[in-house]
Amino acid sequence: MKCFSNLERLLHASETIDISRDSRIVVFSDLHLGDGGRNDEFRHNGPLFETLLRNHYLSGRFSLVLNGDIEELFKFDLHSIEAAWGELWELFLLFRRNGFVRKLYGNHDHALLDHSDYRLADVLAESLCLHYEGQRLLLFHGHQASPYLNEPSSIFSRSLFYLLRYFARPFGFRNYSVSYSNRKRYAIERSVYEFSNRSKVISIIGHTHRPLFESMSKLDYLNYRIEELCRSYTEADVALQQSIEHEIGELRRELESCYRDGSRKSLRSGRYDTIAIPSIFNSGCCIGKRGVTALEIEDGMIRLVYWTKDGMRGTYPGERLHKAEELGSSGIYRIVLNEDRLDYVFSRIRLLA
Repeated sequence: MKCFSNLERLLHASETIDISRDSRIVVFSDLHLGDGGRNDEFRHNGPLFETLLRNHYLSGRFSLVLNGDIEELFKFDLHSIEAAWGELWELFLLFRRNGFVRKLYGNHDHALLDHSDYRLADVLAESLCLHYEGQRLLLFHGHQASPYLNEPSSIFSRSLFYLLRYFARPFGFRNYSVSYSNRKRYAIERSVYEFSNRSKVISIIGHTHRPLFESMSKLDYLNYRIEELCRSYTEADVALQQSIEHEIGELRRELESCYRDGSRKSLRSGRYDTIAIPSIFNSGCCIGKRGVTALEIEDGMIRLVYWTKDGMRGTYPGERLHKAEELGSSGIYRIVLNEDRLDYVFSRIRLLA
């Protein structure tokens, strides 16, 4: 109940921005910017991220939402982060000319509130509400749904801060994160899911590092799509049946991969009800070994995309189902993992929640 009241507070207190079918918005989360050294988990994706941000989203007139844990203040001080990634901060601010840029804080960068000289201070907030044709999309990092982390000033959070800053960092330990616990990840997602259904809103989070689309993990989507295709098969003509058979074959191979490697790749089921209500989305993270994920809102559509480097294609589950498009001649590829119309998503929420 405390979690629900906290999320309701965000819904009513958030800044509201009106968007339309012509709006273009990209959402990233969990960069965990460090000092550029060997313990900086963002370092290996830094050039890829800067290229796609500048050459696709900035030039494509997208507004930008950074949905929490952008700086890794549990392990690094702000001055060392600025020394390593100050130019990236300046790139973030350039998105103002496209519409807006908002920097939402998470549990790992909540301490930014104590830095009055922070370069992005004037675009810093806890949450953001987007109004789309009378409907609401609530963006927040997601730690607010945790009973332990939604109060960054709590004894637990303060103890964790000092443990990571002065013990984990010198020894090169990875960040403590709920993303490494399937049980905690599921509990947070379910809390956000139940709140979203009760409020009839779309919630867009980060925090768990697990991409979610329409409240479904990749495994859920594959099962759902196979069932949908099987139902349409008997009424299709011969040519369409052959196309359906081919797609089902591709889906089966992806599904078998999910069941085989699901625990290692965090692709276990993400459904929290008998009927999947598409009320929770997650942009994933930007510290993946092979690339970064993001959510796009464009032309009345919402989509989950994956960016990866040349030579690493075919390693992300689901990549074979969608054509990879190269960004110019950069050797960086964009793959649409899933997409749907916002009108349809809100209709399902209104009818099923």
